[in-house]
This record gives sequence, structure tokens and C-alpha cells, in this order.
Amino acid sequence: MTNRIGILTSGGDCGGLNAVIRAATFRAIKDYGWQVYGIKDGTLGLIKDPLDVIELRLEHFDGHLMRMGGTFLGTNNKGNPFRYKQKNGSIKDLSSKVISGLHKLKLDALIGIGGDGSMKIMQKLTKKSGINFVGIPKTIDNDVMHNELSIGYDTAVDVATNALDMLQPTAASHRRTMILEVMGRDAGYIALNAGIAGGADIILIPEIKYSLSSISAHIEKIRSAGRNHALIVVAESVRKENGSRATIKYIDGEVRLGGIGTYLGDEIYRRTNTETRVTVLGHVQRGAQPTHRDRLIASVFGVHAVDLIFQKKFNRVVVWQNRGVTDIDLNQIAGKSKTVKIKDPLIKVAKGLGIYVGDI
Repeated sequence: MTNRIGILTSGGDCGGLNAVIRAATFRAIKDYGWQVYGIKDGTLGLIKDPLDVIELRLEHFDGHLMRMGGTFLGTNNKGNPFRYKQKNGSIKDLSSKVISGLHKLKLDALIGIGGDGSMKIMQKLTKKSGINFVGIPKTIDNDVMHNELSIGYDTAVDVATNALDMLQPTAASHRRTMILEVMGRDAGYIALNAGIAGGADIILIPEIKYSLSSISAHIEKIRSAGRNHALIVVAESVRKENGSRATIKYIDGEVRLGGIGTYLGDEIYRRTNTETRVTVLGHVQRGAQPTHRDRLIASVFGVHAVDLIFQKKFNRVVVWQNRGVTDIDLNQIAGKSKTVKIKDPLIKVAKGLGIYVGDI
């Protein structure tokens, strides 16, 4: 019989994580009478001595937690236990230590909340340890394969849309081209959806090539029609016209995506003599208060994940398909991602609205 389950969040934070932890805890305790343990900071909580784990109780969820962004359990996106980077820069395999921590907890099953990369890691860990596993997809990029809605995506799009709403008046006031750089490591879903909803004139995503000459011509077309400003939204992973990535090197030596907005701003000014300004949303998209849809999806996913454990259906991932919740085999998701396709209906919508979305 199932008596003890664990929950952890892995990868980047996003809106809705506290809601899914709440839903899973409520279902497990109120309906099945199980004990629930929250593992702190993803797998990092399992390599500490003593283990950094708390027993979750109903009183932890006093009403405000589901309204908060982030995850109160903590998370990490640098803690791959199979390739854990030490302070001296060396790489060490700590998977056995993580597995030892899971066994110390005497869990009957583990719920892991993460994206495709986290699912791949959890797949390897649970297979090696023999721990029963159920996954829940969360990523602001919405790029988990076979899943229509991931936790955190709706909030990220909402923040980006609101940013465009606030940039438009100042763009018009100063006759500027405003560039909004949003997150999107490999997929352009945030940029595409927010760009349409926020009335952008140009949407640039990593899946579709563009040309600076076409962008300049589109801006000139807008100006010649009598409008004195333009809005551009660009995903952070869009490459420069020559194919190179725009990156920033931080003081810790890590190189991360960033700077494509500034690159575009300089090039557009050079070609059109239009004053440009760049806004980088960054982690504002992650830490915002979750939207109603993210809270709903999180609640549905959390309850369904616990029900899968009750039914002893393991190595499954909860997904949203055809306007409803279901689950699929972990192998179909782990390490796999989806991107925007040229034939995506929203590409057609964007073009129908006169938005430049690349040279297609």
C-alpha cells in the first residue's frame, strides 16, 4: 500500500508551482490519508546531510501560497546529479547520493515537477533507484512534447502581453520603435502568443529566419502609412542575422542567452534612423503572480498525479490534450521538446494581422 510520497520541483521556477504542490498534497492527505514530503531545492535537498525535506501538512496552505509566484520548496536548474559541477569546476556524479536520500525517505512514489530536461534526469534517477515516479510538466516555454499547456506558460505570456500594453503609449509619445525581449530558450511560443495579443508589428522567434532588410522595410511601411511608432517582440534565443547567438557572459563564467534585443535595436536604428529602445523582461515572466489558468492547470495536474499513484500507474507524465487532462508514458516526453511549426495556426493569424513573423 502507498503511505508516503515525495514532491519536488526542478528546473526554472514559474507561476503555478505552489498551486500544484497544494493540489497534490490536498488530494494525498484528504482523500487517501498519505504522508507527503516536500523535497527542498530539487534534487539538492537529497544530497544534504541531514536531508532537506519537510513533511507537508494541510496547514502549510493557508490560502495565500497558491497566489504566489515561484515555489516555496525551492528549485534549481544547475543540479544535474549525474553531472554536478563542484566549486573547483570539476564534474562529479552524485546520483548515488541522491538515490540514497530517496531510499532514506522510504517513499512509495515520487512526483517530479519539471520540463523535458528535468524529466530526463528523473527518468534516469528513478530507473536506477527503483522509485515509482509520476511527472508533471512545467515550463514557461510550453515546449514539452505531447502537452498543450504547461504550468507557468500562461503567466509568462500574460506578463509579456502586459509589457507590450505599457510600451505602446510611450512608443507613440516619443515616435519610437520599442523592442521587447522575452524568454524562450528553444521555442517561440511566448513571443508569438504575446505578440499577437499585445498588438506587436514584428514577432521574431527562433524557428523562423528573418532579415534585417525585411524588418526595416516593414517599419518604413508602418511609418509611411501614418503611424509614428512600432512594437517588436523577440525571443531571447533568436540568432543574429549571420546565425550567431546573442549571449552574455556573467561573472561566474557562465554564458547565457541575452542581448538579441540590443542587437536588433542598433541595426534598426542604423537602417531606418528610427529611435529604438529595448526592454528585457527576463525573470519577471517567472516570478509573477500566477494567472487563473495556471492555477487551474496546476490544480488539475496535481490531483491527477496523485490519482495515478493510487492506481499504481507509474512512469507516467500528466499532460493536457484536447481540452482535458490525461497521461502518457514518460519515455514519450523525457528529453524531448516541441517547437513552433511553420504551419502553426497562429503563424497564419499573425500574417493575417499584417505582422512580420520572418521571411516565410
